[in-house]
Amino acid sequence: MSQTSKRILVTGGAGFIGSHLCERLVAEGHDVICLDNFFTGRKENVEHLRDNANFELIRHDIVEPLLVEVDQIYNLACPASPVHYQYNAIKTVKANVLGALHVLGVAKRVKARVFQASTSEVYGDPSVHPQVETYFGNVNCNGLRACYDEGKRIAETLFCDFHRMNGVDIRIARIFNTYGPRMMEDDGRVVSNFIVQALTHQPITVYGEGQQTRSFCYVDDLVEGFIRLMGDDAPTTPVNLGNPNEMTVLELAKQIITLTESKSEIRHEPLPQDDPTRRQPDITKAKQYLGWEPKVSLADGLKMTVDYFRKRRGRSS
Repeated sequence: MSQTSKRILVTGGAGFIGSHLCERLVAEGHDVICLDNFFTGRKENVEHLRDNANFELIRHDIVEPLLVEVDQIYNLACPASPVHYQYNAIKTVKANVLGALHVLGVAKRVKARVFQASTSEVYGDPSVHPQVETYFGNVNCNGLRACYDEGKRIAETLFCDFHRMNGVDIRIARIFNTYGPRMMEDDGRVVSNFIVQALTHQPITVYGEGQQTRSFCYVDDLVEGFIRLMGDDAPTTPVNLGNPNEMTVLELAKQIITLTESKSEIRHEPLPQDDPTRRQPDITKAKQYLGWEPKVSLADGLKMTVDYFRKRRGRSS
């Protein structure tokens, strides 16, 4: 490795976002350890990296202790879609809480900089719009989504306490809706749901009237934000990373139908419990401290994502 190269652990590295991060870090010449239990991660996501001398893949569940020697850690290990994190709510809490404790323990021991992939879900169904990092959130701690929402909130607490008590060098990103190639077809997220339904000419499932809003960030933009947040001068307090361009779910459905030239019709279903009505990041802090903002337009990002799903369907047919 060169003098600027680092040994970096990426937990959840075979997942949708984690695989793009591993790819970027390997391309920059870093020695990357990708750790995943393959609950939602897939070996095929990192298959193209397996023969690279700078890449190592390890099957490991973050709820169990780990012993590694690294310079940096990116902690992305947790199912991130409602379908998967509600499948085993207790395991989701463990992944968040024990996972945070284990990576923080490693970071403390080897003096590594450690990154926590938090989420916009810490804001719950927000009464502040757009969401700023100083907003404490409106979360139902007893609801179906609490295993993920509260798990991520506790992980943030642990990161901040390890920083205050032990001087651990932390970074926290609050990730807003992200999309792109390598999303799972059955993950229940709105972009992948709509694309798969549109490509198969099935009804597009919109919950409620579809007036709830989301802001969609392409995965390459997000990974760029991760890299900048791990820089030497970046803040140790939480930073929103997402695209501030807000749109309704119904508008997204219509855009995907047009893009795919689908014959799908829109079908309305009852709203799930605690589904946020509005979601839009205030990225002032990211702009100020990281010089970061998204570059990929929704139209371009959706086209690349649709192309990915079309190719997958072609391989499976």
